[in-house]
Amino acid sequence: MPKRYWYVIFVYLIMQLSSFPVAIYMINRHPDNPELYMQNMTYWSIFSFIAALFIILWILKPDMKMPAHREATSTGGIILWSILGVFLAFFAQGLAASIEIYILGIEPGSENTFQIMEVVRSNALFILIPAIIAPILEEIIFRKIVFGTLYKRMNFIFAALLSALIFAAVHWDFSHLLMYTAMGLVFAFLYVRTKRILVPIIVHAGMNTMVVLAQYGLSPEEIEKMREQLENMQTILFL
Repeated sequence: MPKRYWYVIFVYLIMQLSSFPVAIYMINRHPDNPELYMQNMTYWSIFSFIAALFIILWILKPDMKMPAHREATSTGGIILWSILGVFLAFFAQGLAASIEIYILGIEPGSENTFQIMEVVRSNALFILIPAIIAPILEEIIFRKIVFGTLYKRMNFIFAALLSALIFAAVHWDFSHLLMYTAMGLVFAFLYVRTKRILVPIIVHAGMNTMVVLAQYGLSPEEIEKMREQLENMQTILFL
């Protein structure tokens, strides 16, 4: 693996871990003002994600200057596979969610998504992270670098599965490991099929944007009611 890819991973890890010392500092500075603490942490997240994106893109300048793979899909193919990819990703996510709910007995709804939506409702600017910045960073890390490196040493299934599991674990939502893994497999397939990292980036960003916009107008109580309805459906189906 090229040295610059290790630098990219290092920058990504620093970005993720930077929130811990900042959180400790903010708690000590504003122990009796949780709203100000959350506001400052939100702005720090936005800053750190944007900074990491620019640094990583700068590190990857040599990759951007490389000619496209001779089998890379055309501009029209990028558009077609991006649209098709969104449907494939939502289908995989839905299938995995059904297995989690109706077979594994896992409650519907992602705690990770719920927390993100809480922040988005308090600061609309935060939507830039799940909708645009995070998909770019995650596809560069988990598909281009992790999956791409593994794919040179093993077949598609093992490389896609391992990279997808890492992708799922990084979200710290282990109860929905299957759902994240399913989406990771779709993103890896799109990357191999099109030879364009841009395609899984667009699909990932499109999915996240749709989910955020769909839930943005819902209150926590309405989301909880939807969860209960899904649980009731599960009980009826298995009576």
